[in-house]
Amino acid sequence: MASFSQAEEPVCTQRGDPEIPRMFKDGDIMLGGIFSFHSSWKNRQDSYMDKPLPLQCTSLDFRGFQFAQAMLFAVEEINNSTDLLPGISLGYRIYDSCGSIAKSVRVALAFANGNEVVSQPSEVPCTRPAQVQAIMGETSSSPCMAMATAIGSFHIPMISHFATCACLSDKSKYPSFLRTIPSDYYQSRGLAQLVKHFGWTWVGAIRTNDDYGNNGMATFTETAQQLGICLEYSVSFFRTDPPDKIQKIIDIIKASTSKVIIAFLSHKDLDVILLNLSHHNLTGYQWVGSESWIFDSQIATVDKRHILDGAIGLSIPEAHVSGMREFMLDVRPLNVSSNEMFTTFYETLFSCKFKQSKSSSRNQKECTGREDLTEVQNSFTDMSLMPIFNNVYKGVYAAAHALHFILSCNKTCNTKVQLDPFTILQHIRTIQFKTKEGEEVYFNENGDPAAKYEIINWKPRENDIVEFVTVGFYDASLPANKQLHLQNESITWTQNSQQVPVSVCSEKCLPGTRKVLQKGMPVCCYDCIRCAEGDISNITDSVTCVRCHPEFWSNERRDACVKKEAEFLSYEEIMGALLTAASLFGACITAVVAFIFFRYRKTPIVRANNSELSFLLLFSLTLCFLCSLTFIGRPSNLSCMLRHTAFGITFVLCISCVLGKTIVVLMAFRATLPGSNMMKWFGPAQQKQTVLGFTLIQVMICILWLTISPPFPFKNFKDFKDKIILECALGSALGFWSVLGYIGLLAILCFILAFLARKLPDNFNEAKFITFSMLIFCAVWITFIPAYVSSPGKFSVAVEIFAILSSSFGLLFCIFIPKCYIILLKPERNTKKYIMGKGALK
Repeated sequence: MASFSQAEEPVCTQRGDPEIPRMFKDGDIMLGGIFSFHSSWKNRQDSYMDKPLPLQCTSLDFRGFQFAQAMLFAVEEINNSTDLLPGISLGYRIYDSCGSIAKSVRVALAFANGNEVVSQPSEVPCTRPAQVQAIMGETSSSPCMAMATAIGSFHIPMISHFATCACLSDKSKYPSFLRTIPSDYYQSRGLAQLVKHFGWTWVGAIRTNDDYGNNGMATFTETAQQLGICLEYSVSFFRTDPPDKIQKIIDIIKASTSKVIIAFLSHKDLDVILLNLSHHNLTGYQWVGSESWIFDSQIATVDKRHILDGAIGLSIPEAHVSGMREFMLDVRPLNVSSNEMFTTFYETLFSCKFKQSKSSSRNQKECTGREDLTEVQNSFTDMSLMPIFNNVYKGVYAAAHALHFILSCNKTCNTKVQLDPFTILQHIRTIQFKTKEGEEVYFNENGDPAAKYEIINWKPRENDIVEFVTVGFYDASLPANKQLHLQNESITWTQNSQQVPVSVCSEKCLPGTRKVLQKGMPVCCYDCIRCAEGDISNITDSVTCVRCHPEFWSNERRDACVKKEAEFLSYEEIMGALLTAASLFGACITAVVAFIFFRYRKTPIVRANNSELSFLLLFSLTLCFLCSLTFIGRPSNLSCMLRHTAFGITFVLCISCVLGKTIVVLMAFRATLPGSNMMKWFGPAQQKQTVLGFTLIQVMICILWLTISPPFPFKNFKDFKDKIILECALGSALGFWSVLGYIGLLAILCFILAFLARKLPDNFNEAKFITFSMLIFCAVWITFIPAYVSSPGKFSVAVEIFAILSSSFGLLFCIFIPKCYIILLKPERNTKKYIMGKGALK
């Protein structure tokens, strides 16, 4: 008996209470719909001692009813069509989710396996076909995620008209989900580009604490960081949060310095936050909104304090569906078979009650069933959400076109085809058609439509009316630089301003400065530091300063590189002109002395001092004076090689002559001694050979120098930051110092020999004057070395010229001026007797 009872025990029994559709109509093919006819529900504390009661929905929501009406309009239009699904009637089962995720899941399962309380014997299979072939809805992202997860294994197509979370594009998690509204993947990026377009780099953000708000804001934040936008704060809340949490959000907004608020909120949550902002009169902020509220006229009606005036954001493109408005406004219980849901909406719309209504009272207006909705102004008669109604309409038509193809419909349809939700899903994914208004409908590989948005601006008008004006568009299918298009001149900003608001943490760094981040602050908060000398920045908000090319230098504003002034010792400047004059003066004096010596060449004083060496010395001194001119002027390859070699050779020639004269003095004295034959070995020919030999050694040194590594023009950028010093590089430093060293060696040798001969018994001992000249020469060149090394730029050249002229004048004055004095002013001393020291003047 027990086993028999067990065998008869039903095994296919529905658990819990059945879900009852709010609107239904039988048909050959059934479509499902789920909308939020109520916006909330009563919270109950279940004791878990008894079975929990069904969810009690509250707060009737006209918007959910509008979406349902859009679905019914599409179904009726298809049923009356002879082109689409001819001979096939579409039915529907529409449920109320009350905005509850739990209830949405229960409804989804009801679509999959039915609502009837069925008990089947154990031998009968429990599996049964789906009750509907496609589902329209839900409106929000979170319920859609839960429903798509629950029915994904059944492959029942689910087409949402308003769920935008980018997460729903993941086909591995939600294989049967499609939608007729673009994904927030594109909207979030579009909002970030919009913010960047207006130069707002310091913004705040408020989001709904659900999948829609959190995922949308995460994508916006990621894109904003890539575009250089910083979030001062990012807060989340849900409309059911306690007042203290909402107060914290108000305090954060009050304390913030950013003037732009990104609102990724559902219209229900924005209602709550807007009410609290109104209590604190928080105006003056520029709001940037998502498509869920930016074109919602109900929000504009609630905004009595004009907090949202001037708001801007992305909206679904404006749409028009002929006949839909008239259908939606024709709400009469007599026309809808006395459906309970229609009756409830009807009574609420007209604030009346039917006689048979249980809650009717004597003082309440009685409904006649013939009231005209066009004479009523409320949220239901507002058609501003027509783009979303159009999305519902397109979803129904997408399912119908897929069924039309599967059933091989032409003039009639093949009703014998066994419909399979998976097959329908595959055809909906690949469907492509145009609506009667000419709009193209298709889905990409993620089940999303093309991402196209209008940019809406809230413009306040008279009588507290807000006009939603289209000021641009965003099309994600276009190239990156053409996706965003705006008409800036037609935008009205917060507080009815025509100027674009400024919302930055730090002002822009002008050209000539660079950004330095403030410690512990986001990258949008920085200080502007002036570029260092020689560095520039020629763009706004530069993060680095660029070093100028070595031949250029930064201007005073540090925003451009200007060509450096080329500095060299030129003939035009005062110092160059004075040195040139001194050089020419020295050459002229030398020429005058040479003329005097030539004029009095037969006098004893000229003949006694070896006239040939004297004329050669005067010639070399002239060259010494003139070679200093090669150091003046812009350096070139020729002048660089000539100046040092000419200087080295002429000075060796000069010192060689002096050295020859010194040796002659010594030999002449030795020749007067008894038995001496010294002058035989150092006659005029030997003197010339000595001078030539010493000079040839210097010539060889110069040739080696010029062959191995000659001097060359060189741009010196180191000594002066803002100038280019044009100078001659030595090439081989060894060659330069060898030339100087050889001159110094001859000068020291000459000085020693002259010093030894300074006291020889002559009335006119030339050795004394040679000693003085060599002393001056050595002193000049010894002091020249440290002065030359330490002098910057053209002053080193001036020091070298000064040393050449000083030593040349020293030789000229010490050796020749005393003789000229005798020749010109004391001719009585210009006698052989006086010079030999054998007589004295009386």
